[in-house]
Amino acid sequence: MAAEGGGNGLALYALRRLINAVPLVLGVVVVNFVLIALAPGDPVMSLIGEYPAPAEYVERVRQDFGLDKSVPERLWLYLVNVAKGDLGFSFANRQPVLDLLLQRLGRTLVLMLSTVVVASTVGLFLGVIAARKPGSVTDRGATGFALVGYAVPEFWLGQILILVFAVLLGWLPAGGFRSVRVEYTGLAAGLDMFRHMLLPMAALSFRYMAITTRLTRASLLEVMSSQYIVAARGRGLSENTILWRHALRAAALPVVTVIGYNFGFIVAGSALVETVFGWPGIGRLMYDSIYTRDYPVLLGILLFVSMTVIVVNLITDAFYAVLDPRVRY
Repeated sequence: MAAEGGGNGLALYALRRLINAVPLVLGVVVVNFVLIALAPGDPVMSLIGEYPAPAEYVERVRQDFGLDKSVPERLWLYLVNVAKGDLGFSFANRQPVLDLLLQRLGRTLVLMLSTVVVASTVGLFLGVIAARKPGSVTDRGATGFALVGYAVPEFWLGQILILVFAVLLGWLPAGGFRSVRVEYTGLAAGLDMFRHMLLPMAALSFRYMAITTRLTRASLLEVMSSQYIVAARGRGLSENTILWRHALRAAALPVVTVIGYNFGFIVAGSALVETVFGWPGIGRLMYDSIYTRDYPVLLGILLFVSMTVIVVNLITDAFYAVLDPRVRY
């Protein structure tokens, strides 16, 4: 981070980060391609199915999908096609990978962004409550919640939520992203999707809510004991003013870092959550692609995850300048 300041400095910094990200993404693509290409199992047999087929037919299918070439040849062709915006053709879904990802992308983004907003908001609130009175019942309760939340796996929590809120109580749907028996339009369709999203969002956000709670508490306790907070108390400022106008802004810096860092893990966690709840997004597509050995789709999803993490880290760096006026680019 350079001391340039202003929007031009931030734009130049973002441009430098994007240029530096090119070899990183290239390395990720190469490693993923080689690992997937060398993985056990034959995708051609997944395409053909369990029934026996003539050797000539198997070889023709292998040639049609370019699987008869060596790994270096296939890697070079894949890199050239990616540079052109072509992510390949899905073995299992019989359609271009890019079209398939775009069909699922919106649903996953809605789920992930909702998870980040809910986990960050609730985690910050609980962390502030815990830090205001260290050692109190509230503090111990928030700390206990954070410990439990950090230890509970998303897929297990998802099944418990389905059992309680969908099966026993019948308050929310157990899965899917919309009702199949009733066709909603307009605002009713949005509310219907929101009802279907509540349980997967809760299952996916629980762990990151706990992480944010613990980090906010620890960071806020450290800031509240710093010299400038002591000086603010000496000037007669109220505790609420010190907390919300001064301490929380400084304490939020490491929290923002962790939120950006955990976004990639949220994408990975969405594969399990979307599978449990039948949410038709990128995560569920990744699970299905692993099961069917649909390698082009897997490579496209991993590329999407890499680009998402890079963009989120750029946004996180931009938030630093908003939260801390000393940070300039």
